[in-house]
Amino acid sequence: MSFRDFLGNEATVRHLREAIAGGRFPHALILSGPRGAGKYTLAVKLAQTLNCLNLQELDGLPDACGVCSNCVRIGQSADLDARIDEAVAAREELREIDKKETRILVQTHPDLLVIPPDPPQLLIKVGQVRTLIREIYRMPAEARRAVYIFTSSAFMKEAANSLLKVLEEPPEHATILLLTENPGDLLPTIRSRAAIVRLGALPVEQIEKILAERRGELRPQQRALVARLAQGAAGEALGFDLELYLASRADALVMLRTATREPDFSTLFRMTEGYRAGAEGQQKTAGLIRALNSLLEDLLLLRSGAPKLIRNVDLEKELAAMAEQVSGEWIDEAARGLRQVEMGMRRNLLRSLSLDAYATSLRDA
Repeated sequence: MSFRDFLGNEATVRHLREAIAGGRFPHALILSGPRGAGKYTLAVKLAQTLNCLNLQELDGLPDACGVCSNCVRIGQSADLDARIDEAVAAREELREIDKKETRILVQTHPDLLVIPPDPPQLLIKVGQVRTLIREIYRMPAEARRAVYIFTSSAFMKEAANSLLKVLEEPPEHATILLLTENPGDLLPTIRSRAAIVRLGALPVEQIEKILAERRGELRPQQRALVARLAQGAAGEALGFDLELYLASRADALVMLRTATREPDFSTLFRMTEGYRAGAEGQQKTAGLIRALNSLLEDLLLLRSGAPKLIRNVDLEKELAAMAEQVSGEWIDEAARGLRQVEMGMRRNLLRSLSLDAYATSLRDA
């Protein structure tokens, strides 16, 4: 992929390419922006450009060729989900005693290390940071600059403190990229030792235009919905699974209707019974939490008199009626309770019981 194909944030991308051209690329960089804004895609592209063996020029600035050995092997990490699945599958093949000591890492090139949150807790763990510390002080084997990419800011405390020690005296031949939706999730001491670059959201109209060009299977009403749910992130919009979201939203509506209308707990309990343990149940619960968050935000916008900003535009009438039945304090309490449910999922609490308790708490709020 050329920088020409990166959607949006042209000025920000140009600034980063200018830093590469001038030999001023930082040794620690925080890339922030909404989910799907292209943070990981950009991080991989930057790693390729820093190490391309046949560097090209685009608009007077460097651009990776995409075909040299460094570009190809670094580019193999671009499909992050597939690489993580491979790493998880490899760990499952180990003896039980070894599984506990093995952390998930992605490495398609000897001088590129991608560090995702380690399942099932989905946190960056100290063992992953220790691997970085062990590797970062050796000189690159085949690249000009070694690149280490943290795909999330969800660090365990000890892991964050260990990383801080590296950032205090980073080696000249390495760059650490930290990807986050919110820089505030990182320790202030980490933020103070890294440059921060923000990827902004694209206008809804531009997202709809991109969807019309690249996702012809979506009808106009579906494009309008996806463009708003993507929150200005082109990558999120292009990969958005609308069918899956609508299924999660249907369950979320069951919970909200139970709380705001004459309750039908039998319907609620039948729905939550489907949220089981395991990876599939974890993904399903994450989808439900996401849908609930979007609906609660829309209720708050409607309560605040800003209906043009809601995301679930196809539900505006029902949500407007629901917003009249609840207060701003109720919405705030519902959002706070949802964060507790999300934290409970990380501790492997029984999902169906947690969701039942949450739904009944909304009724009592």
